[in-house]
Amino acid sequence: MLKKVGFIGLGQMGKWMALNLLKSEFELTVFDRDVQSMASLSDHGAQRAASPAELARNVDLVILCLPGPAAIEQVVWEKDGVVAGLPAGRIVVDCGTSDYNWTLNFAAALQKQSIRFADAPVTGMEARARQAILTIMYGGNTDVLVEINPALEAMGNHIVCMGGVGAGQLAKLINQLLFNANLATLAEVLSMAVKLGLEPAKIAQVVNTGSGRSFASEVFLPNILEDRFDQGYSLQNGYKDMISASNLAAVRQIPLPMVNTAMTTYQMALQTGLGDEDKGAMIKVFERLLKVKFRQPKETVSTDDLTS
Repeated sequence: MLKKVGFIGLGQMGKWMALNLLKSEFELTVFDRDVQSMASLSDHGAQRAASPAELARNVDLVILCLPGPAAIEQVVWEKDGVVAGLPAGRIVVDCGTSDYNWTLNFAAALQKQSIRFADAPVTGMEARARQAILTIMYGGNTDVLVEINPALEAMGNHIVCMGGVGAGQLAKLINQLLFNANLATLAEVLSMAVKLGLEPAKIAQVVNTGSGRSFASEVFLPNILEDRFDQGYSLQNGYKDMISASNLAAVRQIPLPMVNTAMTTYQMALQTGLGDEDKGAMIKVFERLLKVKFRQPKETVSTDDLTS
């Protein structure tokens, strides 16, 4: 079993994934541009690397948890990047969300360097990352999966082998499109509910205990009611999923009318300056249009009622 793991990208999700590798007694080396993030993991027993190349020289497996292709390209191919230090035959795994076609090209480029690659994006948000109960969608060679599976199991409790390289990213894209489309629908329908006179907390309770319930509603409705829009991945960062879907659908000539409608809501939110807020902020587009607010004073909101 591979025991020496390098982890690059200690952001909202990555810091917990790395910490859970430590808890599972992997020998962990970390790298992040944020020195404080590395210091936090170092306090729990991780080794700190001065560069991606230094990290790569002493590990069997490199896990990337970065925002997207641009960040990965820099970390892997720069002068002191992963490729500069990683011996032939070692493994790189991308646990972030990256474009499908880019993933295929990236895997081919690493193969020319005799480096094995797999994509293993995760879903579940920060709370599940902390608890090591993420769903991980694996795309790659099954022999590689056997080697890295203990590390994946340290970070998640649902490891689903989707197929060859790129299949994990495709699965993540499908999941994100459904999530985003659901949030866009919640944004317009719940704003309508308030416009027509329904009380926000009560309709939220109905939705989250009824057939309209979803993961998106359970996570975001309590936060929206409390006027909190900093609890998840930002709209700006998440928009790359919509771009990937649009490009893929155009190339493959696949109609996506509902996804395109959700994209319009997404774009309206970005154009009105909501890019730094989480995806629940899409509701503000329709609140402004209808001159309503889906909020309640904190003392009147029962989170237990909303999620029961």
